[in-house]
Amino acid sequence: MNFGPSRQVLLGLVVLSFTGPAASAAEPDRKPDRVARGEYLVKVMACNDCHTPWKMGKDGPEPDMSRMLSGHPETMPLPPPPRVAEGPWAIVVAASMTAWSGPWGVSYTRNLTPDPDTGIGKWTEQNFVDSIRNGKIMGKGRPLLPPMPWIMYRSLTDEDLKAMYAYLKTIPPLRNRVPEPLAPEDLQASSR
Repeated sequence: MNFGPSRQVLLGLVVLSFTGPAASAAEPDRKPDRVARGEYLVKVMACNDCHTPWKMGKDGPEPDMSRMLSGHPETMPLPPPPRVAEGPWAIVVAASMTAWSGPWGVSYTRNLTPDPDTGIGKWTEQNFVDSIRNGKIMGKGRPLLPPMPWIMYRSLTDEDLKAMYAYLKTIPPLRNRVPEPLAPEDLQASSR
């Protein structure tokens, strides 16, 4: 079938009406979609497993969602960790699941709530993305420590990381100052 020039123009206009500016103008606002995507990612990537303190529930240990993503409780000072054995048993974990000790020293999970003083409230979206991409706080600070699986998470798309950030900015801000990590030499000094 041979379309003449006027029919080709008409066919082009019909195609444009479905794929051109009119279709994009009808797209819904992506912000709610972005927050929902971020919530989904935070849940399936098990962020609550480490960044939310655990408590004993009716069915056993569970995250205390009243302190969701607030990191290691500042009200839970810990004694020096037990000596870590050599070999395959190399990590000790606090019952709260928010403090980890191993060959790197002791790490405490961060407050991921939007609290401006103790959480990520002053972080920009780019700070968050850079942290995961570079494995450093705000992309340029101290290294992220185990058990944070940033090496795997850095494979997420920018859009996924931005969605996670958008979601984290919507959760309740919880004031909770997490202790600074301890290097192996700090542990040796504290056990003397």
